[in-house]
Amino acid sequence: MPPELTRRRALAAGAVAALAGCLDRPDGSDGPEAGSRDEDPPDDPPTTEPPIEMAHSTAAMRQEVANGGVPQDGIPSIDEPVYTDAGSDAVPADDEIVFGVEMNGETAAYPRTVLVYHEIVNTELGGESISVTYCPLTGTAQGFFRGGTEFGVSGRLVNSNLIMYDRESESWWPQVPAVAIDGPHDGNSLREFPVIWTTWQQWRDRHPDTRVLTDETGYVRDYGSDPYNGSYTPTTGYYDDGGPMFAPIVSDDRHQAKTIFICARTPDGPLAIHKDRLRSESIVEPVVDGEPYLGVYDPRLDTGYVYANPDERSFEYIDGRLHEDGASYAPDELPLERSLRLDAMWFAWTGIYPDTEVYD
Repeated sequence: MPPELTRRRALAAGAVAALAGCLDRPDGSDGPEAGSRDEDPPDDPPTTEPPIEMAHSTAAMRQEVANGGVPQDGIPSIDEPVYTDAGSDAVPADDEIVFGVEMNGETAAYPRTVLVYHEIVNTELGGESISVTYCPLTGTAQGFFRGGTEFGVSGRLVNSNLIMYDRESESWWPQVPAVAIDGPHDGNSLREFPVIWTTWQQWRDRHPDTRVLTDETGYVRDYGSDPYNGSYTPTTGYYDDGGPMFAPIVSDDRHQAKTIFICARTPDGPLAIHKDRLRSESIVEPVVDGEPYLGVYDPRLDTGYVYANPDERSFEYIDGRLHEDGASYAPDELPLERSLRLDAMWFAWTGIYPDTEVYD
């Protein structure tokens, strides 16, 4: 087995030397075989046509699939999540990274220290059946509508990125492109919703009535530590400088592989905005296939948004708000069409969208 797979197994097992193995189930049983279905199967996940044509065909992406070192469901999804409110004692530390979701007026936060061991939470929020997902190897947190089915971890990767599978059709869904590359849904795209990468303090201050996922998962894990830290050397972790665990589909050395970008699949093509550049400039004006866009920084959550700006409207950014002709807007409330965006490591985005427009 190549060294990369050995490392992946050690990481995905969740520091198995100190803990129980990763194939345990909440009730202690072996459970059904992976992919088995109830007598009355649930609905398939809601899908659409892919919003952007990928640089690689689904058949070509299947050729790039790598064994991640664990079997299907070897990294167990959380299917019965337990939440608490923001004022309880069982909340993250203020500076802990969480993935925030707002759905139909309800909000929830998902701590990275929990998702790093599970990668997928199948849950309900705001009356919707959704999955909140996180891939540690690509630094991507994304949300998907799941219909009546659930998503699980396939144990396989493409471009180091999590490949989910849905438990109804067993189609394979790489997280970043959100397009099925195998199974009955091959070529279809999942419906997505935005996930905010932020800290618990920032999310709680913005959404004081939020719920937060607890570590009451039914699994034995050391949720106080991150198995990807200290995994490359005794002093550095996977998130630090260095290359990805597996060779990327496309090598692009314009930036260090793990540099974080705010990325969007706009109607005019893919776009990547250097997150540090957005922090420093607050508002940027990239162009995608000749069409003008705005990237806007939100200091309240340390995140960014991407808007189409076909009329090239001019906004002035003052103290975290945008001003135009006497009107004032929060960064997430501009009267423009907003594209869904995500934080992603450079190699993770350019491996799937090598022709992306870049604002760096």
